[in-house]
Amino acid sequence: MNITYQRATIEDVNMLTRFRLDYLEADIGGIKEEERDVIEERLPIYYREHLDKDFFVYMARVGEEPVGCCFLLITEKPSNPSFINGRTGTVLNVYVKPDYRRCGIAKQLMNNLLEDAKLKNLDYVELKSTEDGHKLYRNLGFKDEQSEYYRMKIEL
Repeated sequence: MNITYQRATIEDVNMLTRFRLDYLEADIGGIKEEERDVIEERLPIYYREHLDKDFFVYMARVGEEPVGCCFLLITEKPSNPSFINGRTGTVLNVYVKPDYRRCGIAKQLMNNLLEDAKLKNLDYVELKSTEDGHKLYRNLGFKDEQSEYYRMKIEL
């Protein structure tokens, strides 16, 4: 199997939208049609505004067929001892099509992302892991994080 890896470009916006929807379906287990319509409409706008600025996508293809991707979202914050450069990364949407799983594609995508994150002088890269991905991320060097803070949010 000949797998090629590359960063996504603006020409890949429609494919990225498809991948994101596939990922959300797999992660959530279903999206209401009205939510899907809104997401499908807004994603291309987001990609056009952010791709290669503060949002980077790493892709795998077999021939011409896209088979996997992962996202890196870069955030700038005021410096503190935990992120002295003020630049951090969040991994989103690590997804490989079912027929191509367990072939090392997610590992290589993540390695590409992490190499790029180092070049971009990020203080750290974080992610939330499912049980399925936990071993992969641990093997890549991610550590489980314990905090004295409570993770909280408010829906608006």
